Amino acid sequence: MAREQAPAGERVADWADGRLGIYGLAKANMRKIFPDHWSFMLGEVALYTFIIIILTGVYLTLFFHPSMNEVEYHGSYVPMQGVLMSEAYASTLEISFDVRGGMLIRQIHHWAALLFLAAMFIHMMRVFFTGAFRKPREINWVFGFSLFVLGMFTGFTGYSLPDDLLSGTGVRFTQGAILSTPIIGTYLSMFIFGGEFPGTDFVARFYSIHILLLPGIMLGLLVAHLILVFYHKHTQFAGPGRTNNNVVGMPLLPIYMAKAGGFFFLVFGVIAIISAIAQINPIWAIGPYRPDMVSTGAQPDWYMGFAEGLIRFMPGWEINLWGHTLVLGVFIPLVLFGLLLVILAAYPFFESWLTGDDREHHIADRPRNAPTRTAFGVGWVVMYMVMLIGGGNDLWATHLHLSINSITWFVRIAFIAGPVLAFIVTKRICMGLQRRDKDKVLHGRETGIIKRLPHGEFVEIHEPLPQGRLHTLTAHEQFRPVELAPKVDEHGVERKVTLSEKLRAKLSKGYFGEQNQIPKPTAEEYREISSGHGHH
Repeated sequence: MAREQAPAGERVADWADGRLGIYGLAKANMRKIFPDHWSFMLGEVALYTFIIIILTGVYLTLFFHPSMNEVEYHGSYVPMQGVLMSEAYASTLEISFDVRGGMLIRQIHHWAALLFLAAMFIHMMRVFFTGAFRKPREINWVFGFSLFVLGMFTGFTGYSLPDDLLSGTGVRFTQGAILSTPIIGTYLSMFIFGGEFPGTDFVARFYSIHILLLPGIMLGLLVAHLILVFYHKHTQFAGPGRTNNNVVGMPLLPIYMAKAGGFFFLVFGVIAIISAIAQINPIWAIGPYRPDMVSTGAQPDWYMGFAEGLIRFMPGWEINLWGHTLVLGVFIPLVLFGLLLVILAAYPFFESWLTGDDREHHIADRPRNAPTRTAFGVGWVVMYMVMLIGGGNDLWATHLHLSINSITWFVRIAFIAGPVLAFIVTKRICMGLQRRDKDKVLHGRETGIIKRLPHGEFVEIHEPLPQGRLHTLTAHEQFRPVELAPKVDEHGVERKVTLSEKLRAKLSKGYFGEQNQIPKPTAEEYREISSGHGHH
């Protein structure tokens, strides 16, 4: 008797499983639990916009000609007919006016790029403020930070491709920054531009970098980033039943994947709507690039405004050494830009060294419970925003009818004073919120009910907090400052205290000393005050 044959789909699945082990892999991972919190969607927005960029970018590459060969335009955009321009500019006009859906795809690509970097920026700040970069996620922080930096340069090479007057002005600005690099600046410029600026090759070279090199590296980093998120398990906020050893949430299949799929199409739809109604980068209104012209009000996209702001606020310092001119007014901002990025990228390792904590952390901090870290983060963001103002000082001047020199001096002062002031204010706010949390734990929630006591005093009734809320407000850890070991050991042998140990102890006191955290209420304090609970 012949055995009944299995359906074709099942046979294909069995064949694949026998060679790839898909069933076992899926069984082990498809029911993985992910926690649910609105802030976790920021990383998803970054992922989905990256996918949208890839999809629209593939479409645009089919019609774009990355060439600087000069041609005379005879396309459908009448005001440009007969104008000499590069093939890159002409093909961008063709995409915009002659390719079906070309204008919409161009705008979706550009808007998605802006939102991709914005989502990454906010996602990184969420990770920073909640301490989600701590062990075992330090390497993943570096991967994510590298994605942001590479995204900045991918965006720069992308908006430089149309070879219009606006992007050409930005490329000229970049070439000047490259030339300011001592010793190797001229060689780098010759290599990138294939000769004297603008050369004949930079569009083709930027094109290869934009569609192959940088996206390839970013895709590898993104895959590694997601694998580590999957491997380390997702962080979660403190709450009843949540510990460093478990994850409370929903399974990957079917709930999380269904929600993620719907959210992807929601993000795509919102970007499509924005792109359909909000014009961006109208190159036909700007004109093709000419080295003897500069676009009025030339501004980079927001993510490069930080670097441009550093250069614009810097005085035009120059020094001559051994017959060579060093343009410090450009070179110093470039070094400072890289240094600020490196400091932020290395922060997880600094905090790990400072605390000496080698444990794994899967519970996210509330920012108020790490006031010094939160204050540093806010100070860095304020510095970034001040530099965005500096990068657009001419537009601020024209739109607000202010002196451009006044704005530049404001940026110079705010670059130093702004982060310091933000640090102080943020830290005080965090300490105040900690005091309020402690008061809530000990005294409960204000009900708004006023009661008169027999002797005539009016008091407000407080309602005890639920146990789940009490757990959330008291679950955080409080580190004690690191103290220097005794200079003389138990055998009476004097040891040398290193500079690193002294620095670590001093910084640790600044992070976790008495003025940096409010002690959590103890169980004894809670029992004592709750025994006579009713009014306060």
